[in-house]
Amino acid sequence: MGLGVGIVGLPNVGKSTTFNALTKAQNAEAQNYPFCTIEPNKAIVPVPDKRLDELAKIVDPNKIQYSTIDFVDIAGLVRGASKGEGLGNQFLSNIREVEVILHMVRCFEDGNITHVEGDVNPLRDIEIIETELIYADITQLEKKIDRLKKQSKFDKNAAAQEVVAKALYSHLEELKPVKTFDDLENEDFISLDKELRFLSNKDVIYGANVDEDSLSDGGNEFVDTLKAHAESVNADIVILCAKIEEELVGLEEEEAKEFLTDFGVEESGLEQIIHKAFDKLGLQSYFTAGKVEVRAWTIRKGTKAPQAAAVIHNDFEKGFIKAEVIAYNDFIEFGGENKCKEAGKLKLEGKDYIVQDGDVMHFRFNV
Repeated sequence: MGLGVGIVGLPNVGKSTTFNALTKAQNAEAQNYPFCTIEPNKAIVPVPDKRLDELAKIVDPNKIQYSTIDFVDIAGLVRGASKGEGLGNQFLSNIREVEVILHMVRCFEDGNITHVEGDVNPLRDIEIIETELIYADITQLEKKIDRLKKQSKFDKNAAAQEVVAKALYSHLEELKPVKTFDDLENEDFISLDKELRFLSNKDVIYGANVDEDSLSDGGNEFVDTLKAHAESVNADIVILCAKIEEELVGLEEEEAKEFLTDFGVEESGLEQIIHKAFDKLGLQSYFTAGKVEVRAWTIRKGTKAPQAAAVIHNDFEKGFIKAEVIAYNDFIEFGGENKCKEAGKLKLEGKDYIVQDGDVMHFRFNV
């Protein structure tokens, strides 16, 4: 299961610098002028998980395979982007592909770095971007309503969906995001969202890009303003310094840890963003551990064993018999599968077993 995070924001707020740092791939040119990113940059990044490293110490596999996360960095949006201003809305379709939006917000003063709006104002910057996303949703919905009008003449389902679409359109016209629509549980709305993938209905993580001093201090007045806004809209916030994240690139794990400690930070921006994104999407990992590889598999919380097996291969679900399950902590404490068996810590679970985060699993199946 791929997890997509789209990095958006005004030009020159540190999106591409953050992308470079987070992906450890310096393929998104970061310059001090707007629109330096003119094509969407995409990268597939391994999800750091120390539990895999601990499993590997015991199993000694040929390789370690982490879960992955897709990052998409798009060109900076500006006021009027949905109507063609700046580079226009040609990049908005790239945001529709992702599940979570990382909205980068500039939270530092620096006269040497141009701000497209002239000064630093997090709430104004957020409003500009989120208004453009709403306008883009309106444009999509207008086209859909036109199609539904034609279909509803001979299709009752289309007629019912048209009613919901028009109600949503009225909601958006008030510049309210889709996520605050009153009828989110309506099946017709769910169908619309599945097709159109409304931008203003996506989960958002705000990335507060601060300077080095503010990182050490745990924030500043701009961050405080952003935190209050994030809380009011039930969004998460990650405080990071894109410059520092870039400096972490290439450092060994212990060096990076020591470097972050000097700033009073325990996790890198990448780790924070991934953890927040997993939480937003209700995701978790289970593991398979053998000599060939130790591997993490990403599933949604509440997934039952057969469906978890299908993430490896569809045949595993079709022919599912049982799942051999060892809790991660037991696997580490007793030193591997065989000792867990001896201690009675390996359990055989059936089709109704709900997989827990960190389960070490082996599936019995017959096709």
